[in-house]
Amino acid sequence: MESPQPGSRGAEALKDVAPGSSISVKYHPLFGPHDDLLLLELDEKLLPDVLHERVVLRGQPDEDAVLCTQSRTYAMKFVGTSNSVLLIPPANHSEFCENPQKNDSNKEEEKVVAPVIKVVSGNMELVEAAPRLDKLKSFLLEKTYNFEEYDDGNLEDNVESTIGLYSWNDLVDNIQASDEELRSGLQALSAVEINGYWRLVDGSYMDMILGMLLKNSVLNDWSLNALNEDEVVSTLVSDGFPGVLARHCLHTYGTKVNEDMPDCVWKLDEKRVCIHFAREILKSGKRKLESFMDEWRKKVPDGMQPTFDLVEGEVLIERIGVETWIRAFSVASLPSNPAERFAILFRERTKWEWKDLQPYVRDLKVPGLSSEGLLLKYTRRTQPSPDAEPVFSAR
Repeated sequence: MESPQPGSRGAEALKDVAPGSSISVKYHPLFGPHDDLLLLELDEKLLPDVLHERVVLRGQPDEDAVLCTQSRTYAMKFVGTSNSVLLIPPANHSEFCENPQKNDSNKEEEKVVAPVIKVVSGNMELVEAAPRLDKLKSFLLEKTYNFEEYDDGNLEDNVESTIGLYSWNDLVDNIQASDEELRSGLQALSAVEINGYWRLVDGSYMDMILGMLLKNSVLNDWSLNALNEDEVVSTLVSDGFPGVLARHCLHTYGTKVNEDMPDCVWKLDEKRVCIHFAREILKSGKRKLESFMDEWRKKVPDGMQPTFDLVEGEVLIERIGVETWIRAFSVASLPSNPAERFAILFRERTKWEWKDLQPYVRDLKVPGLSSEGLLLKYTRRTQPSPDAEPVFSAR
């Protein structure tokens, strides 16, 4: 663009316009639709992130774009306006004309002209949204890490060996979520980074590693409430497991008990361990409740008590005649989109008691909508009597 000429200014001129006064406008020489220029309305709390370039737009060509800060995701929607909004660029990006009526005595005031480069029909608004993490699990399931890949260094740096694998940058480019939300999603899936790629470890392989850890705890008289990380990892490596997966086993089934101490000590989490063995038992299909409970009690380590409250959101119990059966139905397998989630739930059962439904909906997060609001939107509640358990069906 040409340099600005004396007697005209850009958007800066509007800041000096007094109430009740006016300013002349004209068409900028480059006036046009300028589809690459959009107005974005921001909440004041987001201004620092935008001004310091701590935001990013994410989405594929076939997806609606989202704006992400380091910790939150915002859906973007266009809101039209019936008023004409004139877009005037800053002076250092504008082209101006000197006032032709300016005389030699300089007694006439110079007329300020603001050039309009575009007429805006609306602006983009941001609405905080839940991260769109459903694609994350499907990506990581394309190529799970299994026993055949026990050698940490067996991934060669070639295209064929990395097909179906995703690095952090690959995930950032494809998943519509902030960095913090994406890391939380990876943690919730128990994913681990191996050779620069984020992987899900095959359930049978994790069962082997956990089983070996428990056997070593008996052989070496380890307390499951005080497992020394270095000793556990060293022992599992000597048993033929990769060190990265030995540590991953502790992260998946345990919690640190001495964050500030030099030696890292872990405690196996009763709920996570019990859920693991329940999943392994039900992997082959539904079981009679008595048979399931007998095998479950045998598999979990001594000192842990397998109870149904530990597997809420993991199993469903069905009564067929006089028999009671149990089968796997994990909340982790359900979509995070509320409409899709409720559709699947009501295909599974036309009516749900609250005690059964609650574990499958409590993780749903929709900014601006409470849990009660979600139930009102997607379900119909009936209660035969004040003392009866409420029952929910599809709206």
